[in-house]
Amino acid sequence: MNTRLLSLALVAASLSPLAVQAQQAIVPAQSEVAFTSRQMGVPVDGKFKSFSAQVAFDPAKLATSSIAFTVDTGSADISREANAELPKATWFNVAQFPKATFQSSAIKRIDATKYEVAGKLSIKGVSSDVVVPVTLAQNGATTVASGAFPIKRLTFRIGEKEWADTSMVADEVQVKFKIALTGVPKL
Repeated sequence: MNTRLLSLALVAASLSPLAVQAQQAIVPAQSEVAFTSRQMGVPVDGKFKSFSAQVAFDPAKLATSSIAFTVDTGSADISREANAELPKATWFNVAQFPKATFQSSAIKRIDATKYEVAGKLSIKGVSSDVVVPVTLAQNGATTVASGAFPIKRLTFRIGEKEWADTSMVADEVQVKFKIALTGVPKL
């Protein structure tokens, strides 16, 4: 083996851990971010039409894995009437805060397919620590991460002024997600 080939082999070997930790790609057509709130006791379902994720996840290297998630708050979709109100300052204030973000700080394995992802959720300029339960399922080259967690909308100033009355719109909102990814190592 000549020196040049040996050098190339060593460079390739040194880069292989980086390839394992490479970012995964989201499959938008198979992914969704939804929410359920309660208005006068009645469940109201909605979803966000636009979101993105930067995921570098390796189940064998949780300490160096990370998840960053961004939701376009202006893409909230409930109904025509609600969609006209949600971008306003009282609700998401999309003009000033067009994005809600989540940045992981730690990922903990619960069992073979269940994880807890701790991190910081930021909405309308307010940040709060959250722990998100995530279940992973692999089918061929696609891994689906799904889960749900509650947030308190008033913590993030969603629904201010007259809408802060929780008898009209409950404080707790259930956030649900299903994110399809390619490039995740075998679980």
